[in-house]
Amino acid sequence: MTLDDLRVFVAVCRAGSLSAVARELACTQSAVSQHVKRLERETGVSLLERLPRGVAPTAAGHVLCDAAAEGIAGLDLALRRLGDLVHGEGGSVRIATGGTTVRHFMAEAVVSFRRRYPKVSLEFQTESSSRRCFDALTAGHLDLAWVTLGAPVRGVEQRPVVDLPWVLAVRVGDPLATRARIDVSDLADVRLVRLPPNSISGGRLDAAFAELGIRTGSDTSVADWDTALLLAELGLGHAVVPALPGLPAPGDDGPLRLIPVPALPPLPVGWAVRRWAALPPLARAFADTVSTSCAPRAGTARGPG
Repeated sequence: MTLDDLRVFVAVCRAGSLSAVARELACTQSAVSQHVKRLERETGVSLLERLPRGVAPTAAGHVLCDAAAEGIAGLDLALRRLGDLVHGEGGSVRIATGGTTVRHFMAEAVVSFRRRYPKVSLEFQTESSSRRCFDALTAGHLDLAWVTLGAPVRGVEQRPVVDLPWVLAVRVGDPLATRARIDVSDLADVRLVRLPPNSISGGRLDAAFAELGIRTGSDTSVADWDTALLLAELGLGHAVVPALPGLPAPGDDGPLRLIPVPALPPLPVGWAVRRWAALPPLARAFADTVSTSCAPRAGTARGPG
């Protein structure tokens, strides 16, 4: 049993596919299968169940996958920290973000951090959902992930940084554009641009509407908040989005109006890590820099994204 065997096995469990891991590792599916078979010979149990489409870990496979993932992540972290000791302030920080995160939340912090640590490499990895960020964290591929906070996730610690109020984005000239605030009843039967259905923010918004007894229609679904804003600005729909830093305040000049919807519960966003206590010093410094830059905006962030 080798470390490579365990790494490949954990990757297969997470991907649910031998062929997907083979493509990722640029090897054959047979080579991936050999890693799993070697583990099965040494443990004496079946670790994977073959499904019509892909594979899934057996009960024994889940036990080994959880233990291996924990051990591999710990080893990777130790190697990273050793690297930081060798290179001093010349290491790296790996961060997962959404498509619009850096621009809205981290621009000032990146500048400040680079001034303080000019030799440190900031490696940003864009993920399409918080779930994928969590998977990358537990696999040991990342130090930090900026996510919409949701239910507890095994093996991940979440730390809130800012709560984002919701606003309705409409084009100037729309009948709702002159309102100082939007009641949820105003949105009944309004056809909204739909946030990503697999996203935590989209799920929270749908749940809030359902709890308030509001039905909304949708002709369009988008991949991120900025696209929803663009469609609203072009007059192609209405969009309820979180109010993010750096966009116009309600009433500012421009083609778009952002009108508060105070009845909707704020959306919490912040950091996710494997363990705060084990976070490398440089990663902790970056996380603290971003949190500090966002803190003055807490509860007063002004524009969606």
